[in-house]
Amino acid sequence: MFVSNVGTWMQRVAQDWLVLQVLHGGGQAVGITTGLQFLPFLLVAPFGGLLADKLPKRYLLIFTNAFMGCVGLVLGILVLTGQAEIWHVYVLAFLLGVGTALDNPARQAFVSELVVREDIPNAIALNSASFNAARLIGPAVAGAAIALIGTGWVFVINGLSFASPIIVLLMLRTMVVPESDPEDRRDEPTGALSRLREGVAYVRSRPDLVMVMVIMFGVGTFGMNFQMTMALMATEVYDRGPEEYGLLGSIMAIGTLSGALVAARRRVPRRRLIVGGAVLFGVLEVVAGLMPTYATFAVSLVPIGVASMTVLTAANAYIQTTVPQYVRGRVLALYIMILMGGTPAGAPVIGWVADLFGARWSLLGGGSLTIAGAVAAVLLIAPRSGVVVRTRWRPWPRLVVSSTPPRDEAKHDVHA
Repeated sequence: MFVSNVGTWMQRVAQDWLVLQVLHGGGQAVGITTGLQFLPFLLVAPFGGLLADKLPKRYLLIFTNAFMGCVGLVLGILVLTGQAEIWHVYVLAFLLGVGTALDNPARQAFVSELVVREDIPNAIALNSASFNAARLIGPAVAGAAIALIGTGWVFVINGLSFASPIIVLLMLRTMVVPESDPEDRRDEPTGALSRLREGVAYVRSRPDLVMVMVIMFGVGTFGMNFQMTMALMATEVYDRGPEEYGLLGSIMAIGTLSGALVAARRRVPRRRLIVGGAVLFGVLEVVAGLMPTYATFAVSLVPIGVASMTVLTAANAYIQTTVPQYVRGRVLALYIMILMGGTPAGAPVIGWVADLFGARWSLLGGGSLTIAGAVAAVLLIAPRSGVVVRTRWRPWPRLVVSSTPPRDEAKHDVHA
């Protein structure tokens, strides 16, 4: 996946640059492209979770990687032949999102079939480390490649990079057998819609999962629009070119990779870490929006990367270690849908705000709404989920967050 992820990060940079500079779209056009790429998480991800629970995950992943590779090659050919238009980018961004929405639940749940249960949080973190190590390389390489050979070849390189995970998945022969769970052997509904409803009902029965998903909705919808906000800040606020824009992604990857490696040392995912990480992430994003120079903005991306990866890894690990195997794919699909599915609405709005008030407000507004979402989740849902927030004034003013293990957590001896 590391090789493929380098190509994916290259495509993300090239896609925004293509819309913003080559095809002369504005911030709203970039926001629409980002929104269309994430719209399938809202429409398709639940069925991706259903397939992940029903089909062999390895063969499903081979199909999704092949599909995403074809999308990258088609966009590259359109750009190289001079035929690319904005609507082509919109359509292909949507199709890439479809492939990703089908791929994500299977790939996330596949982790629990490769390692024993006690190593799942560590494996999730190392998976994130691989993704963010690619982020350290991909954007900078993309910026240099755009300047030297143009955006078209970047899309072709990304399309070819999907051969790497396909080859490894075909070679993979041994896997850890998933731990049996008494609930895994229960009779399940046979219809697709009934199975989807069962996944939703399971989440609704777990207030702790509802709280985590509400917090991550705010983080994903308003906070994690870096694909768009960094392009706007680099071009409109700091008047920089493709190399400097690509470098921002690599600088941020220093933080996300560091956060993933720190998370790999953590065996027990904690809900209070998810709450605190979301609030800190929002605060740091607001601070980044106030940075006066390109250099200070670049430096501010490092702690943002650490905070974002901390909250993402903690939320993913919390779900995978507290949800039984029989419904894990569907719950992960709902989580991914909520995390990514708000972007189709959030990204165009943030892009519109940037066009109207200036690029800085894409970060100021996004960070503020992320904080508000986390605070609202704590106030409205936390008491039912076992999280208690108390005020302490000595020896210094602070909030103390404590939590009790929910039903499935206690069953698996995982303490929040």
